[in-house]
Amino acid sequence: MSSHAPAGWYPVPEGHRYWDGSDWTEHVAPRPPGQASPAAAAHRSRGPAAWFGWGGLAVSALLGGAVGGAADAVLMAALYALVVSVVALVRGRVRWARINGRAAAGAALAGALVLAGVGGAAAGPGDGASTAAAVATTDDETTSESTVSHEATPTAPPTPSPSETPTPTRTATPARTATPTPTTTPTPSPTRSAPAAGTALAALAALPVKGRAPKTGYDRDRFGQAWADTDRNGCDTRNDVLRRDLTRFTLKAGTRGCLVLTGRLEDPYTGDRIDFVRGASTSIAVQVDHVVALSDAWQKGAQQLDERTRTAFANDPLNLLAVDGPTNAAKGDGDAATWLPPRKAYRCAYVARQVAVKREYDLWVTAAERDAIERILRTCPERGLPRSTAVPLGGGKEVSPKAVAPPKPKPKPVPTPKAPSTDARYPYCKDLPSGLGPYYRGTDPEYHWYTDRDGDGVVCE
Repeated sequence: MSSHAPAGWYPVPEGHRYWDGSDWTEHVAPRPPGQASPAAAAHRSRGPAAWFGWGGLAVSALLGGAVGGAADAVLMAALYALVVSVVALVRGRVRWARINGRAAAGAALAGALVLAGVGGAAAGPGDGASTAAAVATTDDETTSESTVSHEATPTAPPTPSPSETPTPTRTATPARTATPTPTTTPTPSPTRSAPAAGTALAALAALPVKGRAPKTGYDRDRFGQAWADTDRNGCDTRNDVLRRDLTRFTLKAGTRGCLVLTGRLEDPYTGDRIDFVRGASTSIAVQVDHVVALSDAWQKGAQQLDERTRTAFANDPLNLLAVDGPTNAAKGDGDAATWLPPRKAYRCAYVARQVAVKREYDLWVTAAERDAIERILRTCPERGLPRSTAVPLGGGKEVSPKAVAPPKPKPKPVPTPKAPSTDARYPYCKDLPSGLGPYYRGTDPEYHWYTDRDGDGVVCE
């Protein structure tokens, strides 16, 4: 009992006892009839609070178990006990939990921390969201319990002096930790190995990926003179490529081994064998294709190049192939995402050449184009990059243009005459659809199907 408490009668478990201002006397007055003991009154006052308190603990544990299993149930119960212990430390007691005094509250707090550590170790790494939700629920319920307990608890009487035997306090016993359910760690999916250095796949990975720029301002003249002699060997680029890609070719005498008159092409795009003969109507059978089309390059970085670099790009043998004319026309300005050679065996070499050209001239690829090229190169991961090499003059037999015979035209097939047939028969001439009739006597068998009313030898006119 505090020495500052005034003298007087104070309620104690056995009735009322007299405090003389410094110590308790032996005078004890019995309780008036019908008055409950302080302990019983306290028990009654904490009835609703106990329902809220223990109910909140049970709800928290059930929510944790429903979300994450036994480990989360233990963790939620521990967090609830942790909040209750903090409230007991601040207020000095929580009656429904039988925590009377700050010493008991400290012990309960220590037990709650241990229990929370065990539950947290057993819970999986993905339990943070459920834990946060449970903490919010626990805070709300504990606040309700504290409010009810505060309203129901009467004014506390003076505490007896330490000389009296103190009422033992109960320390909250931590609940048993449930054995965590073993979880199976998923096997990570195999990742693609990094491409080897120097391969087309490695060069593709280094190309920038951007969207296609507008085609505004594109013109063939932006890439300089067509088939310019950029290597200064005295021969235009088209004839350089023909000498490189044709076999058994002949050269026009007096051109210092430049001008190709005839030759044979093993077309890389189709696999067909094509005989080339120079001429106004025959040269088109073999065309020189820009592997990276000029229009495609314009939309993927060539706009930013100067005209001299664009001219070099358009005449670089690295970007040129002699191919079947109609197939080249079908390609147009498509990239690898929209067009690939019909001959599948050549696709690896084709896209590797595109990668080499775009790397050489700092051009980019679109995401769809990159994915299409990668799918093909994954079938030939060791494919390297082709290189640009100068094409020497000569290499074929020099002949006079007069010695070159034009290709013989293929004979046109003679149409087979169709067997004579008759039109469908109708009841009357007026029923004939447009395009049928008239029919003549002695010529058309259909004449005898209808009546020649005027006898002129023609029906259904």
